[in-house]
Amino acid sequence: MKNLTIKEWNTDDRPREKMLAKGISALSDAELLAILISTGTKSQSALDLARAVLQSAGNNLNQLGKFTVADLLKTNGIGKAKAVTIMAALELGRRRQSTDREQMEIKSSIDAFNVMQPIVGDLPHEEFWVLFLNTSNRLIDKACVGRGGINATTVDVRIVMKMAVEKLAASLLLVHNHPSGSLTPSTEDKKLTNRIIEAGKLLDIRVLDHVVIADKQFFSFADQAVLGR
Repeated sequence: MKNLTIKEWNTDDRPREKMLAKGISALSDAELLAILISTGTKSQSALDLARAVLQSAGNNLNQLGKFTVADLLKTNGIGKAKAVTIMAALELGRRRQSTDREQMEIKSSIDAFNVMQPIVGDLPHEEFWVLFLNTSNRLIDKACVGRGGINATTVDVRIVMKMAVEKLAASLLLVHNHPSGSLTPSTEDKKLTNRIIEAGKLLDIRVLDHVVIADKQFFSFADQAVLGR
């Protein structure tokens, strides 16, 4: 039996035409991914490849968001160009979620989580971020101040304080992720938190919280009354 190309499918089965006729919400996850993939191979359509990619992620978009280029290349028919296109689309989605929440007032640990989860929640390595807040607890800026491996990262406290002074921050909120999925802060997490707190006291810059993010969950030093202990 001959494999039909997308152009030979019924209009309702072609992702691009279906989107234009019925709206983007009418498309399945596989159809949206097929539009990104664009072309198939001699034996597989773009939709077949999209389904294979989703299957490799357990048909879970959250898991797909954690994929690297190397992970995508494991699917036969997905080359570097297609993998990069998929990665770019996933990153745009993360940035949109983050941008929607910027310039907000950080009133609680859940606010910090909502700002940072789209940025660090899916990462396969640790990143340490600082949110710089003004006297009204509004977000001035945020910055990654350390990147590491699966379970560790290095942060220079002097750089954190230098950035805080330059941005005229009144307070800081610390955030880092645990790719392992564990919400329990390590001994090093606690030591680093205390070092930043002590450095901030010299400059009259408060550390409001340290939030540890593991996928869709988080641990707050302030909520658990362990900040500065």
